[in-house]
Amino acid sequence: MLKCHFALVALALIFTPMVSAQAEAASVVTLHGLARSAQSMERMGESLQSQGYRLCNIGYPSRHHSIEVLATDHVLPQIEACLAQQSGPLHFVTHSLGGIIVRMLAARGHLPEIGRVVMLGPPNNGSEVVDKLAGLAPFRWLNGPAGSQLGTTEQSVPKQLGPAQFELGVIAGSSSINWLLSMLIPGDDDGKVSLASTRLEGMRDHLIVPVSHPFLMKNRTVMDQTAHFLRHGQFNHATR
Repeated sequence: MLKCHFALVALALIFTPMVSAQAEAASVVTLHGLARSAQSMERMGESLQSQGYRLCNIGYPSRHHSIEVLATDHVLPQIEACLAQQSGPLHFVTHSLGGIIVRMLAARGHLPEIGRVVMLGPPNNGSEVVDKLAGLAPFRWLNGPAGSQLGTTEQSVPKQLGPAQFELGVIAGSSSINWLLSMLIPGDDDGKVSLASTRLEGMRDHLIVPVSHPFLMKNRTVMDQTAHFLRHGQFNHATR
């Protein structure tokens, strides 16, 4: 009987910390960019899961609707389902258009539990590529209504959303594999978005890495820096 009692106590000591750690684990939503899928964020998600985060990798039909419809009708219900499974703040890691969707939802008060956010290559001030190509049928076919809303004019969606009202870290790429598009973008860029456009008033930190736009979320340095910001609210500039 005494041995049985000790065995039960030992099991309690072993499993109680594990349950507590699981209960306290933060959740992260990963949100892909334009003309991509949730699969493009899988490697980033695996990296975050390996560090103890609960993951909600959200997919949405980015080429078929306006940014507003994508945000409220497709992304928000999935975020709410993720919130229903956890308590406390919900962090976000986004690529490109995904960051604009989070900004829209936050600006409209749909994310009261928002925690820290890391945006990868976000067109926070739009993209000159859209300014020059949005009138072409092939561009509209490839990028849909949302793509045409990402220009740099004051009427574009990114310019209408205001400063960050949450803890935001931005990682911008400075390498391009698409020299044709880069010719349309002033200054340094990642092949889709200029370094200047990634910046946003109110952001906590900004990091530049020599990575091209399509590969930001798969880069090891980017994954490590993303996790560092989620933990500490800033990037680790000492390891660059």
